[in-house]
Amino acid sequence: MLSIKNNLIMASKENKGLLIYFVVLFISLYIVSKWNATLFGQASFLKNTIGSVLNPSLGVLLKINIYFGFIVIVALTSLILTLAQKYLSNQAELRELRKEQKLLQEEMKKFKDHPDKLMELNKKQLEFIPKTFNLTMKPLMYTSIPIILLFRWFGEFLQPKFGWLWIVYYIIGSLIFSSIFRKVLDVA
Repeated sequence: MLSIKNNLIMASKENKGLLIYFVVLFISLYIVSKWNATLFGQASFLKNTIGSVLNPSLGVLLKINIYFGFIVIVALTSLILTLAQKYLSNQAELRELRKEQKLLQEEMKKFKDHPDKLMELNKKQLEFIPKTFNLTMKPLMYTSIPIILLFRWFGEFLQPKFGWLWIVYYIIGSLIFSSIFRKVLDVA
């Protein structure tokens, strides 16, 4: 009876985390959709407000040298996101989960010729997804809206020069810088 109760509590926590994630995502996308809208009696309120904060700082980097500025901004956002991951998530628990996943993957390699055992291990592996998702949810909730607004502003500068390819360049740069920062800062 206690096991069923614990499973129900865990399921409700997992659903709550997922619900919060989708609410934050919806709010982020709603805010971005109002980028050029008239709010508070001012045309393009969000665009102008975000621009008034970012143009004198990050915008200057892009105006001096768009390539250098791009690299610096990608590195800064990667560093901020890595620090958020490190300090807003339970690193010890994440490390333990990753260790368990690695052991499970090694065990799955041993039983690759036994489909029944492999299915059982695969089912165990799928149980890690909600746990990992909940542990990494908190940093995501805090950084989603600022990063989406930064992306919207960033696109204003970079799209005329690179088209939509700037997103691909950003992702590649972000992967490189994030892997370096995660290694240096010992993030799980």
